This record gives sequence, structure tokens and C-alpha cells, in this order.
Amino acid sequence: MTHAPADPSTTAPSTARAPGPGRIAAFFDLDKTVVAKSSVLAFTRPFFEEGLLSRRAVLQSLYAQLLYMLSAADQARVDRMREHIARMCNGWDVEQIRSIVDKTLQDVVTPLVYAEAQDLIADHRARGHDVIIVSASGQEVVEPIARTLGAEHSTGSRMRIVDGRYAGEVEFYCFGEAKAVAIREMAERYGYDLSRSYAYSDSATDLPMLQEVGNPRVVNPDRPLRRAAVENDWPILIFARPVPLGRRARPSLRALVTLAATLGATVLILGATRRLAQRRTH
Repeated sequence: MTHAPADPSTTAPSTARAPGPGRIAAFFDLDKTVVAKSSVLAFTRPFFEEGLLSRRAVLQSLYAQLLYMLSAADQARVDRMREHIARMCNGWDVEQIRSIVDKTLQDVVTPLVYAEAQDLIADHRARGHDVIIVSASGQEVVEPIARTLGAEHSTGSRMRIVDGRYAGEVEFYCFGEAKAVAIREMAERYGYDLSRSYAYSDSATDLPMLQEVGNPRVVNPDRPLRRAAVENDWPILIFARPVPLGRRARPSLRALVTLAATLGATVLILGATRRLAQRRTH
């Protein structure tokens, strides 16, 4: 199967570090790896409010979202999702979509980002690694999310555009083997050493991407990917705490009271133990 090359416009020059030989990259799938659900379908409500979706289309999208969340993303299901989104977007104005995404990103997607993913991305960047988002979602959605996450680069699926509108066809589908093709192209362009690089995904459909790097990691894996991880002795990570980007979950008042009570009781016990020990020595 022949895939279109990754689009150079997916680079985020404002955060990208200078390229160099042997650099290390961390490639992240997006949906259900970094964010807790489909990033594209998360925008169903703002698209509806802007008049782009009918009530029937909203129900269809919610149903598609439910299937996506409850089942492994095998080839057939992802193909149906791709066709559904292509039909749904047919005729939409590209600049309007970009504007809606930019305006609603903080409310729609960033609350869905796993805290564990935030920490992992921060750790890679602290170690001097480039962070790259590689997603089957549309580039108009992937790119601003990647910027918000602090990623150096991103690549996503691209719709065919005619006269500034989506033509209802997918030009480049960043899925399966195409993800592996995309990261090889980025490795060549930016000088990444894939044997020392990392990749993270939740789905067995991303095995080609995971197999391209020397340090594959699986996140909340579906059953086929879990089997592959066990067979290959790949680390299995569990992400479970979606929180607003840049914010960690704070302890509740009840938790603080419980902690204070526990600390107080500990101090009393230690004090009593010390007094008892002093009496025994006299």
C-alpha cells in the first residue's frame, strides 16, 4: 500500500529544537493514549453549536464514540470511523474548523488529557527528547493539541481540500503502517535515532509504529496489544487520571482532614512511645 508522505507543515517551529544526528524522540499516539477519548469526536458539541452538525449527525457521532470507547480499534472499526468522519466533514469550511478548534480546545480536549501522560511528556522533554504526536485524527485537531502539550512536531490524517472546503475524502490516513512511514520520514528529516527513541500507544493497530523504535511502551492496551507486549516484554503503562492540562488533581477537603487527623494521631503515638521509653530508663 502506498501512502502520501507526511506533510512538512506538521512541524511546530516555535517549540522545535535544532535538529541533530542521533537525537531521541518520543512518539505518542493521541486518542486513548494521551487523551481519554476520540479527539475528533470530542468536538461534536461545538460543531453542533456552530451549525455544522444536525441533531441526527450528533447522535450518530455519539454512537460512533461509544463504539470507539468500548471496543478495540481493529482495522474494520477504524475504517468505518474514518468513513463516518469523512462524510460528516464533507463541505465544511477549513478555516471555520480551525477557528472552532482554537476557541474550544481548552474546554473540550485539555480536560481529557491523562495526568500520567502529562508527566511522561514533561519527563521526556526534561531529558532533552523531542515529543511528537502521531495520530489518525485530523491534522486540524492534532496540531493545536500537540502545541498545547508542548510537542515539537505532530502529524495526523489529512482531508482533501477543494476551494477551502473538505471534499469528503481522506488524502492521507495516518493509521497503521502509515504511522511507521511517517516516523521514519521524521527521523530522516530531523536526525532521530529510532533505535534509541520511544513510542507509546494503546492499540494493536499501532504495532508498526511501536516496532520502529527501540523503546516501545503500551498504554491501557487492548487485548491484542497486551498479548504482543507480554510476548515481547514491553512495559505496560496504565493511565487513569484525566485532568485539565497543566493541573494535577488536588486533594479534597475530606482528604486533607483525614491526613491531618492521621498525622496528629501519629504524633500522639510517637510522643506516648517516647514517654514510655523514658520512664523505663529511669
